[in-house]
Amino acid sequence: MTQAPEKIRCDACPVMCYIAPGQTGACDRYANDAGRIVRTDPVVMLSRTAERGGRLVPFARAGWDGNPVTPSDAFVTGIGSGTTYPDYKPAPFIVASQVDGADMVTVVTEAIFSYCGVKVKIDTDRFLGPEAATVRAGGEAVGHVTTAEYGSQMLSLGGVHHLTGGEKAEGRVTCATLLALCNGEAVELSIDGGSTVIVQAGRAPIVDGVPERRMRVGCGSATIGMFASQWRGLVDEVVVVDDHITGVVSEHQAGKVLGWEPTGIRIKGHRSTPGRYFRVSEPGLGWGGTRLTDPLEILGPWNAAKGARPGLRLLMVSTTGEEYAYFVLDEALQPVPRPLPPELEPTVRLIDENCEPSLCTVLFMGGAGGSLRAGVTRNPVRLTRSVQAGITRLTSGGAETYVWPGGGITFMVDVTRLPAGAFGHVPTPALVAPLEFTLPRADYLALGGHAEAIRDLAGVEAEGGEYTTAGRVEPWPAR
Repeated sequence: MTQAPEKIRCDACPVMCYIAPGQTGACDRYANDAGRIVRTDPVVMLSRTAERGGRLVPFARAGWDGNPVTPSDAFVTGIGSGTTYPDYKPAPFIVASQVDGADMVTVVTEAIFSYCGVKVKIDTDRFLGPEAATVRAGGEAVGHVTTAEYGSQMLSLGGVHHLTGGEKAEGRVTCATLLALCNGEAVELSIDGGSTVIVQAGRAPIVDGVPERRMRVGCGSATIGMFASQWRGLVDEVVVVDDHITGVVSEHQAGKVLGWEPTGIRIKGHRSTPGRYFRVSEPGLGWGGTRLTDPLEILGPWNAAKGARPGLRLLMVSTTGEEYAYFVLDEALQPVPRPLPPELEPTVRLIDENCEPSLCTVLFMGGAGGSLRAGVTRNPVRLTRSVQAGITRLTSGGAETYVWPGGGITFMVDVTRLPAGAFGHVPTPALVAPLEFTLPRADYLALGGHAEAIRDLAGVEAEGGEYTTAGRVEPWPAR
C-alpha cells in the first residue's frame, strides 16, 4: 500500500499550517515543494537601471553569471523576503552595502501586522456619510468616516479591533479589504446613512455609481478670493455655493476692495464674516456638496433698499464649476433663468481648470514596535529609539515612510509608491507588509544587531534566505 506523502509544517506565521506536497498554506505565500517550504513570490530587488515591468532573475545560486543587479545600484526590499517569525531569529536578509562611501546595513523583513489599517483620502465634496458613521464591505464593519479635509472626505479602515476584536467574518472581510486596497485594487464600500463608494488608490472615486472628475478649487469664499476680479464688470452678483462656506462676492472683502456695489441679496444660512455663509444646506450629492439641485433655494427676498433692482445679473456657480446658472431679476425682483452669456463662460471654465483631478489616496498605517524588532537587534528598544531619532531610515518596499513621533514605530506609506503585489496576508487575520531598516554599520552594531547574519549583496544572491524563492528586479519607486 502506497503511503500518502506527508504534510510538513510551515512556521512562517502564527497559523503554523501543515502543507501537503504541491500545495500552499492558507496565506498562498508559502508552499510545500518536494518536502521543503518555499516562498511562492519572488524577493524584489530595486535597481536604478531596471526597466519598467521588472524581470525575474536567478536567485540563491552560487556563481551567478551576468548579474543584472550591481551592489552600487541595488536595494533588497522586504517584498517576498519572508518573515522573522518566530522572532527569536535574525531577519531574513541583513545586507551590507556602501552608500556614498559609507558602510551601511539594511535589515529586510516582511512584517506581520495585526495592528494596522489604512487611511483613505477621497477627493470629493459629495456627501459620503456622517462623521463617525460605520463603513462596511460586504456588509461587515471595516472602519468609519473620520473628519473631512479641504475638498476631501476621509475614511479610517481596519485596525486591531476590526481585524481580531469582532466575529470571524468581520476579521476576514476587514483583512481582505485592506489587502485589496493596499495592492491597488478597487473595493466597494457602503457607509451607514450615506453613500456607496468604489475606492481604488490612484483612481477617481465612484460615488453612488457616478465617477468623480475633480475636487473643488476651494470653499466658496476662497473661490471668490481667487476669481472675483475675473467677474468684475461682467455680472452684478456672484454666489459660489459650497457645503461648508458659501461666498457672496458683493459682501466679500475681495468684492469690497474691487468696488463691488451692494445688491440687496439675502442668503438663507448662518452669516459668518461678510460674504461668508455656513450651513446653507444639508450635505449631499448636489451643488458644492450640498443637497441642492436648485440653487435658488438658498436665496431669500431681494431688498430694493439695499441695491436690488430689475435687470440685476446674477451668476450662481459651484466650487468645481460643474454646476452653474445665470439669472436676471425681473420687475418683481424675482430671478429669472437666462442662458449664460458668452463673456461669462471663460470664468466658469477657469474654476474647472483650477480644480485638481479627483483621486483616492490610500495610506497603509502599521505599528512596527512589536517582536519583529528582535529580528533586527537583540535589544529592541534601541531600534525604536534609533528610528525615532532619524538614525535608522525606515522604508516599506523601498518607498519612503512617515514615522509618527512618540512611542513605538508607527508609520504610514503611500501604497502607490510600492511595487505591485507588495502586500500579503496571513489568516490570523493580519496583513503582511515589507519593511527595511537602513543605518550605518557602526550604529547597527551598537544597537546589538545580529553581526553574524550580515551578508553583502553577492552573498544574498548566492545563498538566498531561509525559504527558497526566486528574485525579481524592479525599478526604484517614483519619488
